[in-house]
Amino acid sequence: MTDEIRHGRNDTEFEREDLGARSILLFMLWLGVALVVLGLAVKGTSVLMEGYERAHQPEVNPLKAAVGGDTRAASEADTRIFPQPRLEVIEGEQLDKDLTSQEEELNSYGWVDEKAGTVHIPIERAMQLVAQRGLPVRPEEEPPKKK
Repeated sequence: MTDEIRHGRNDTEFEREDLGARSILLFMLWLGVALVVLGLAVKGTSVLMEGYERAHQPEVNPLKAAVGGDTRAASEADTRIFPQPRLEVIEGEQLDKDLTSQEEELNSYGWVDEKAGTVHIPIERAMQLVAQRGLPVRPEEEPPKKK
């Protein structure tokens, strides 16, 4: 082994240039051409698919042809023709009726079972009664005696 120290010229060099402007411009040009080609391919595929869809469109329902094309609107005659179960005539109407009846029941007094003497009371009144009387407690059973 030699423990010789070299003085003078250093053989290590640094990189003078990371990337040339020409390489960057060529990449950007290639990327632009690729985007244009892909855009045209997507547009062409879309046009072909729309044409195929129009050509293979199913026939219009004869019951809806007289209505004028809006298949979501049902006339009174339509509701009598179709068997049960029927779709909603006006979207959300049944839900509104159900919610209204539930709110009325939750906020009013009434019988649940008149023969058994069971009633329902408004929620606010029930909470007041629970706050006054406390929750019902089951009586504690005595532990079984050991023999």
